[in-house]
Amino acid sequence: MIAAGPPASDGRDCSGSGIVADQVAAVVRDYYGARLTGQGDLKTGACCSSEPLTPRLRSIVATIHPDVLNRFYGCGSPMPDDVDGLTVLDLGCGSGRDVFMLSALVGENGRSIGVDMTPEQLAIGRAHQAEQARVFGHRTSNVSFLEGRFENLSSLGIADASIDVVISNCALNLSEDKARVFAEIRRVLKPGGELLFSDVFASRRLPADVASDPLLVAECLGGALYVEDFRRLMAATGWADYRLLAKRTIAIGHPYAELLVGPTTFWSMTVRAFKLDGLEDCCEDYGQVATYLGTMPDSPTAFLLDDHHRFIAGKPMLVCGNTAAMIGESRFRRHFRVDGDRSVHFGRFDCSPSESRAAIDAAPASACC
Repeated sequence: MIAAGPPASDGRDCSGSGIVADQVAAVVRDYYGARLTGQGDLKTGACCSSEPLTPRLRSIVATIHPDVLNRFYGCGSPMPDDVDGLTVLDLGCGSGRDVFMLSALVGENGRSIGVDMTPEQLAIGRAHQAEQARVFGHRTSNVSFLEGRFENLSSLGIADASIDVVISNCALNLSEDKARVFAEIRRVLKPGGELLFSDVFASRRLPADVASDPLLVAECLGGALYVEDFRRLMAATGWADYRLLAKRTIAIGHPYAELLVGPTTFWSMTVRAFKLDGLEDCCEDYGQVATYLGTMPDSPTAFLLDDHHRFIAGKPMLVCGNTAAMIGESRFRRHFRVDGDRSVHFGRFDCSPSESRAAIDAAPASACC
């Protein structure tokens, strides 16, 4: 069970010890299903998104029922570009805010699927499913809510290579077997499909007794991946290259939690990766040039692939082989012209983020939702 306050009811169980692995799911279900009644019940700033939404996304959010919005506990805004008619899967969908946003983005001919293991959260989304379809002008709902675990999506009937985009918003940290989750995501994605997610990451590995503290687990801090372990995990599960879109420092804002984590820094990071064969584990130069055509609906003048690739419409840009594949072999291919191939290698490509990102990374996020 999870207590709400500091030391006498400090988030630990009665013995003062942390939870063990097989208790994590039960703790998460109890916290998000019974203990949290809305964003105001959160104890830390980890599950609070402060990322600005585009005008189009803000207009969609304005049409979503307040009951759904109040039970939203995301830490970012992993909304994919140009998904009309596609099938998108949201892992850890909760009450369905992002699922309904995706419903509008994919349109009546697309599908928006949400997976969560908390029945109470799913019940809220299902209660508003028909209403949201009417609001979006859909004859029937294009939304499905599935109760289950991320680690075994096949048990929910999600077949190999059946999904165009997988998103998640501050939920993958709650999994007890992250390697299996990332392998499952790769299995269900179509070739060229995208993983786009926001989650909590840590500057170090937490001690086991700290990482298993019930309050930290439920508030998405205990299961936060150390950034270097995340890099290793992605490589081990077939993701040779991934890109960072956004990163902000999390202000925890809870004395007991801050005491537990000590000098650890936590970030909310938004990451994108593609299911592509042939990606290399570092950026290599093949002399390829990419030109953005300016044809994406929400990005007429420029397109942001990641924190160091901003493509200006009509301006040729030298890119590494991995970047050329990401934009040339995914759903973005119709929006780019890529000149050159991998027949001649010119050595290592400097694809590092600019130092200007440091100021953004250092800016703390508010602990309030």
